[in-house]
Amino acid sequence: MGGVHHIAVICSDYARSKAFYVETLGLPVIREVFREERNSWKCDLDAGNAQIELFSFPAPPPRVSHPEAAGLRHLAFTVADLDAELARLHAHGVETEPVRIDEYTGQRFTFFADPDGLPLELYEQPLP
Repeated sequence: MGGVHHIAVICSDYARSKAFYVETLGLPVIREVFREERNSWKCDLDAGNAQIELFSFPAPPPRVSHPEAAGLRHLAFTVADLDAELARLHAHGVETEPVRIDEYTGQRFTFFADPDGLPLELYEQPLP
């Protein structure tokens, strides 16, 4: 395996989710296309060491998050300064869980959700 190339996220409201991932999280758009045959938008976002493919489809079923369901649990982003990122998210009205400490690594982390309730994590890791 060479690493993770992309993570696909299906959203219920494309404009709202695109604004969240681009404006709130600050992920740059690589390319954006409308796939007429599927009535679907696809937006490739640069998440550093991988891409996020943001998709829209007409009337997707809601994601099961609570109780925990089998499958992908959450998407975690590495940040150098957790406090600065939290301040930025809070300024955009994003609610986050209290900061916790990873009992195995000693690193700080927290969770929040995208507009569709997909669990996202910020994991503080000093730059090399």
